[in-house]
Amino acid sequence: MSNLVKAIRIEQHGGPEVLKLVEIEVAAPADNEVTIKQHAVGLNFIDIYFRTGLYKAPLPHGLGFEGAGEVVAVGKKVKRFKIGDRVAYGQSPIGAYAQVRNVPEAQVVSLPKGISYEEAAAMMLKGLTVQYLFRQTYRLQGGETILFHAAAGGVGLIACQWAKALKVKLIGTVSSPEKAALAKAHGAWEVIDYSKENVAQRVLELTKGKKCPVVYDGVGKDTWETSLDCLQPRGLMVSYGNASGSVDGVSLNTLAAKGSIFVTRPTLGTHVNTAEKMQAAADDLFSMVLKKKIKIRIDQRYPLEQAGVAQAALASRKTTGATVFTLD
Repeated sequence: MSNLVKAIRIEQHGGPEVLKLVEIEVAAPADNEVTIKQHAVGLNFIDIYFRTGLYKAPLPHGLGFEGAGEVVAVGKKVKRFKIGDRVAYGQSPIGAYAQVRNVPEAQVVSLPKGISYEEAAAMMLKGLTVQYLFRQTYRLQGGETILFHAAAGGVGLIACQWAKALKVKLIGTVSSPEKAALAKAHGAWEVIDYSKENVAQRVLELTKGKKCPVVYDGVGKDTWETSLDCLQPRGLMVSYGNASGSVDGVSLNTLAAKGSIFVTRPTLGTHVNTAEKMQAAADDLFSMVLKKKIKIRIDQRYPLEQAGVAQAALASRKTTGATVFTLD
């Protein structure tokens, strides 16, 4: 195997045009790393945050955090994997947009036979996000009525299905009738088209005035105030993403006035910060997929050289379900 592989790199922050397809050399794995020949790589909003500079890493750098493939080399201290193993990851060092790459062993999980490389690449970051939101940040018991923004996106469609499996009534926000139908088809209890309806008012009506014990908000700035207005007294605001920009200037007095609201800004990394926690969360996700309670919907596939086109489609809300880069 040649050490030169194709990968996407950026040398400066900016629009999709800063993504460059280059050839890079892949070093032998460090003692605690595995080398993965990737078959599929996932696209996520966080990739755009790093491209634009909202999130920072030393330039130049690659992009991407999730992928799936087979192990082609292992470091001296690697115990859990051997050459030929099927693996996936969703929380790696930046740089997944590549044909071959090294990833620390602790961030890699074993991939069961019943799950394809494309499914794994499409679900690791998004599915693990739903796992930690629903099973760790606010552990849903069943019977709750919750609000989940962007219910027709990659994370949202997994959340709709997982909520239904837990017997939780998920109210999803969407931006079009097509996306509303998609979220309902994936298990959303009700949907609100925020382009036409007042979200807080509809939540009040749907919950018969009770509102929600928890709101999951990956949109950020544009939905912050609305999300607070959908919470019960002492409810939990889970702000886990910034698709519309980050939330700034949070007023503690506002939280008091809206009913002693709790707020958390969780990240996946702190929930799966050991190999054991990572594999356990992945196994929880994989079991839901293998039991057919969650189906991973991949609506867009691109070759790596079209990474800019793929990111532009995601940023402009033109996508549904998950997007993957295929490397075979």
